[in-house]
Amino acid sequence: MAPSAAPSAPASSSSLSSQQLPPPSSILIIGSGVFGLSTALALARRDAFSQSSITVVDRSDSSQPGRFPALDAASVDTSRIIRADYADPAYTALGDEAQAQWRKQDKPTDLGAHGRYHEAGLLLVGDETPPAPAVAAPPSEEVLKPKLTGLDYARISWSNVVSLASKDPELAARIHELPGPEAIREALGTGGSSGSWGYINHNSGWADAAASMAWLVDQVKQTGRVSFVPGTVVSLERSGDTVTGAQLSDGRVLSADLVVLAAGAWTGALVDLAGQAVATGQVLGYIDITEDEQEKLAKMPVILNLSTGLFIIPPSDHVLKTARHAYGYINPTIVANPPLPLSPDQPPTQTTSPISLPRTAVTDPSLTIPAEAAADLRGALREMIPWPALHDRPFTKTRLCWYSDTPTGDFLIDYHPHWRGLFVATGDSGHAFKFLPVIGDKVVDCIAHNRPVDFRDKWAWKVTDARARTAVSVVTEDGSRSGRAGVTLEHALAEGS
Repeated sequence: MAPSAAPSAPASSSSLSSQQLPPPSSILIIGSGVFGLSTALALARRDAFSQSSITVVDRSDSSQPGRFPALDAASVDTSRIIRADYADPAYTALGDEAQAQWRKQDKPTDLGAHGRYHEAGLLLVGDETPPAPAVAAPPSEEVLKPKLTGLDYARISWSNVVSLASKDPELAARIHELPGPEAIREALGTGGSSGSWGYINHNSGWADAAASMAWLVDQVKQTGRVSFVPGTVVSLERSGDTVTGAQLSDGRVLSADLVVLAAGAWTGALVDLAGQAVATGQVLGYIDITEDEQEKLAKMPVILNLSTGLFIIPPSDHVLKTARHAYGYINPTIVANPPLPLSPDQPPTQTTSPISLPRTAVTDPSLTIPAEAAADLRGALREMIPWPALHDRPFTKTRLCWYSDTPTGDFLIDYHPHWRGLFVATGDSGHAFKFLPVIGDKVVDCIAHNRPVDFRDKWAWKVTDARARTAVSVVTEDGSRSGRAGVTLEHALAEGS
């Protein structure tokens, strides 16, 4: 397929905000996760793009051809936390906007209906820890920023949600400070506790992630405007300084005037993200519980300790999930096709240079989580739900969930500064799912050169010069991470063997 004629994106992000270009006649979205599908839905519903053809391409389960998203996508799971509880007021406000949509349950077609959303409350806690050392600021800044601890994050989040709820007495009455372990224990209601200080926000909760993604796929298909193509993208097609489409593993080429790269933790295989984002694997464990245990835990809130990263979400369908939001594991991988280089005048990254990419049970059915991670998850169970019957019960399933992590935890939603026709929407940093009902519109705003003011810098492409690619270590330092950074999955697995 030959690329069709189209206006090409300007060469710099700064110029995009001030230019209004005619919409592209064809748009190819690579990835069918939260960013990809929500963007497809927003594009299909927006009048300005009514004449644009829209195609979504992604990996598809060979046993279920055409099933989207892929089974190992980060967005497909039993549950995800839905909150406005952030140490950053911009994300607090965006979370509040999303929650208004999650709460809609009156009609069967509402996102929150049919048990897709549960406002069970969020118990956010932290431990007293020594002050953390300062961390390097982004390249554009010359000073070191103090590193937030988990407790710092929890306290700032408390301030933000209290401020947010002050406009509504009913919402404000549902947020309570928990000054010590006993208050935390009482709010949790399982007999367990975690952290030295915290608060409970009954305005937050959790969503059935797999069911919510199925709802999103259905919403996209109902527009009648989006074509779905099952296939694995192996490289981006280019002509001069313009990206013209994508090549699939079977040799097919999909061409478009605008390519939106929204491949989550797999994005780094297609475009050079050095210094900006890295794929990290996070651990999850699931155990089956009895009907009696389900009933006893039905009223527990979500609990998240930001100092340890450990959290438990209330059970659903007799499955209890515990997980860890941490620095995660990296998985250096040699790719057959080098990713698109930072700029057209640079040679592609050598195929011998490893890139951290996901390793999942879909491609490696024998994969399990490292022994230290399993022990950590069991420690969370003992602390948060101190019921002996649960502590040694085997995990029914474990999983590595892959984030696209950025240094600040901000998303990366911007036109590529050096390649025309390429827009990138990635860098979920493990907290994008909750924005499912609103993030697509924000991405399309950015495509239309109207990035939300509060995210103008946060979501911008950061590394424009090859010399800066290694200036920032891609370790998320927003105060919400725990553990050791930079540990390879292979090393962690070997430690427990």
